[in-house]
Amino acid sequence: MGFSYNKLRGRIIEKFGTQEKFAKELGISNTTLSRKMTGEVQFTQKDIIAWCELLDVNLSDAAPYFFT
Repeated sequence: MGFSYNKLRGRIIEKFGTQEKFAKELGISNTTLSRKMTGEVQFTQKDIIAWCELLDVNLSDAAPYFFT
């Protein structure tokens, strides 16, 4: 089963302008970020926590961003 990360992608653009800037802020390569966004690599709990912190998303509101 695949997930849609459209809402997550929109939030990244809203807060950082580009996925590349967001990847840099996370300290990961743009390739790694892209692989997660396409479902090639799964998100870890640590990823979800870090991404939510940078994107100003409460963990209680994370489901629509990561599990749609």
